[in-house]
Amino acid sequence: MSDTVLVTYGTRYGSTREVAERIAATLREGGLEVDVEPARTVSSLDRYRAVVLGAPFFVGFWHKDARKFLERHQEALRRRPVAVFALGPIEAALEEAQLQEARAQIDGALEKFAWLKPAAVEMFGGKYDPAGLNFLDGLLAKLPASPLYQAPASDARDWTAIEAWAADLPATLGLS
Repeated sequence: MSDTVLVTYGTRYGSTREVAERIAATLREGGLEVDVEPARTVSSLDRYRAVVLGAPFFVGFWHKDARKFLERHQEALRRRPVAVFALGPIEAALEEAQLQEARAQIDGALEKFAWLKPAAVEMFGGKYDPAGLNFLDGLLAKLPASPLYQAPASDARDWTAIEAWAADLPATLGLS
């Protein structure tokens, strides 16, 4: 096993990939060797000392690539430090209750993987562009009961918070 860190992600429309790339860049600035790969393409964790996994919540569901990654690499992940991040709320100004609800989503998703003991877990704001939705997601967004109904385009990603979290990861993961 090398000292390389894997930053892997699931993404629906590319926003989580952008966050994963920023996290990787921050880790590299801290002197670490980092690979960035989509979670669905990772076949082995043998060369990685630590893993950072990110995926969005879309209409309350954690991206399937993150769930499948954890299932596929369970044994390897038990033997190395892991950090998890998620993108969720698309509103820029969130009240404390909304933040707690968003954090409960990632906590609930991780409960299904009780064997996983992440060293760090964080929920960041997400990005939403109704003009870029695929056909099925576009139909969903038109339903009055949908949380996306009439939601405007937004980008609630706090790059300063993302970079600060990433800068703390080497110590949190025992890499410094």
